[in-house]
Amino acid sequence: MSAIPEIRPGQSIELLKALHILTRDGKLNQDSRRKLKQVHHLCHFIEPLLAEIAASGSSLTLVDHGAGKSYLGFLLYDLFFSHRDQGHIYGVESRAELVEHARSLAGRLAFTRMSFLNLRVENAIESPDLPARVDIVTALHACDTATDDAIRFALHKQAKFIVLVPCCQAEVASVLRRRKGESLAQTPLSELWRHPIHTREFGSQLTNALRCLQLEAQGYQLTVTELVGWEHSLKNELIIARHTGVTRSNATTRLEQILQQLNLDELRARFIY
Repeated sequence: MSAIPEIRPGQSIELLKALHILTRDGKLNQDSRRKLKQVHHLCHFIEPLLAEIAASGSSLTLVDHGAGKSYLGFLLYDLFFSHRDQGHIYGVESRAELVEHARSLAGRLAFTRMSFLNLRVENAIESPDLPARVDIVTALHACDTATDDAIRFALHKQAKFIVLVPCCQAEVASVLRRRKGESLAQTPLSELWRHPIHTREFGSQLTNALRCLQLEAQGYQLTVTELVGWEHSLKNELIIARHTGVTRSNATTRLEQILQQLNLDELRARFIY
């Protein structure tokens, strides 16, 4: 098995087979290789954050929103949590069948400090099954508005770190599209999203820029980078937010100006608290 360079030393082969990353005979196909590389890259960014929190003596809690099949949670548990006697991972997922499957797999592997909750991300803040404060919030390709809901959850839970690979930035694009006529009459900047393909692409970039300003306004320091090569995933932007308590002084003002100038005032409540 060591001949497969994507598999890290000591990694659970049983887990990789259960996640269908490895075939029953221990092989790795091209699609699984891409998937494993992507999640391992994300683990590479998250593990130092976990080590920093563990060294501080914190109880070490991580909540993964829009967990899906919980690839990220299971691999993090296997690579980091299983070697320590502290820490807990919570997977939040709205599809009941995926939650049941994850619970069953965690039981079979004796991953005792993993919990899976059948919740929409937007409802997780009020759930009594989640702790009042958490250390790390992650959202890997969480769909619809789940990335924004994960940010709101993280802010409410005073997370030390937030790690996002944003997806489905359709809300901003839909407002740009709906109000395009008004915008064309108001500002030449509307040429940036006049054509449908540009509406989608500009909406996506704009959404992430607004999210970054939102986090900076709440006292987070940001790193925005690429997760893996673009040949592996088109949804490839990685946002890592570290809470410092120091707000960017003009972040809220910039947010308000952008929303006003681009005719997006109706989204104010999503990005400005």
